[in-house]
Amino acid sequence: MSKILLVEDNEMNRDMLQRRLERKGYQVVTAVDGRQGISMAQTGSPDLILMDLSLPEIDGWEATRRLKADALTRSIPVIALTAHAMSGDKEKALEAGSDDYDTKPIELPRLLGKIEALLKK
Repeated sequence: MSKILLVEDNEMNRDMLQRRLERKGYQVVTAVDGRQGISMAQTGSPDLILMDLSLPEIDGWEATRRLKADALTRSIPVIALTAHAMSGDKEKALEAGSDDYDTKPIELPRLLGKIEALLKK
């Protein structure tokens, strides 16, 4: 069973996505801000990280940069998630080290396709 770290500050979004992913057979652990997300990635060895970009403490851009700069967490795939998709955001997310990018509201079949593709690598 693959373990996904969901870094999301919005409780409603976090709970909904966690339940939907668990129904699909994933083990999901959650963090509520970038600082906690980095810490949990370093200690929890997730197989994949779903990273909201608009986070308190440390935003998703910076959290992803730090994870990709750390030899311990560099190889964990990161999918950036954002509700405020602006022109250029996808490119910025990929430059920060994200392996993929998706927009909210989450379309579960599309997101699952991205998760499965990265877990197979």
